[in-house]
Amino acid sequence: MKWFLDLFSSSLGRKVLMALTGLFLIAFLAVHLAGNLQLLKDDGGRSFNMYAEFMGTNPLIQFVSKGNFALILIHIIWAILLSRKNRQARGEMGYAIAPKKSAWSSRNMGILGTIVLIFLVIHIRHFYAEAHFGSIPTQLYDGKEVKNLYGEVVRWFKVDWYVALYVFSMCALGFHLWHGFTSAFQTLGLNHMKYNPIINFVGKAFAIIVPALFAWIPISMFFV
Repeated sequence: MKWFLDLFSSSLGRKVLMALTGLFLIAFLAVHLAGNLQLLKDDGGRSFNMYAEFMGTNPLIQFVSKGNFALILIHIIWAILLSRKNRQARGEMGYAIAPKKSAWSSRNMGILGTIVLIFLVIHIRHFYAEAHFGSIPTQLYDGKEVKNLYGEVVRWFKVDWYVALYVFSMCALGFHLWHGFTSAFQTLGLNHMKYNPIINFVGKAFAIIVPALFAWIPISMFFV
């Protein structure tokens, strides 16, 4: 057990944990996007409400959801620790060694992550907390009464500042993923000269397509 604790208290261990939690959160984003795309169906919110009901009442999904919150928290804490250690290391070296040229996204992962974190806090307050602890009206589908979360989403996606914040945060998420996706594979040693071009292509495509689709949902609902 001691070797396990020593591993994750080391710099390398923190990077490995960041990579593992990051890849899990990437998978979560794909699943979450699939659910959110139900909002665009022209059925008065039925598909999204039924999806939300299933996600909110299925015991296995709820267990995974709680684990996801824990992983987000771990990802944030380890990101802060790594950023502090990196700043300390740069301070100790001073200007003796010139910093390597790196992408803007890799140099600003901390800022990008902070923007996403602020958005998550607001997003959870408006939707997750309201869905679980608020008094959202219900809708009847085939004799089954479910919460009308679609109506709550429509209400917030008609608020201009919230839509602007949502889109801005998805841009930050895109830049965060631009570096984080491929970096996670490299940290875990899952890179290879033969497969690196594929990993890079998938990573860049994911970093563009997924945040863009997330952002398109509130934009389309705001103007329709």
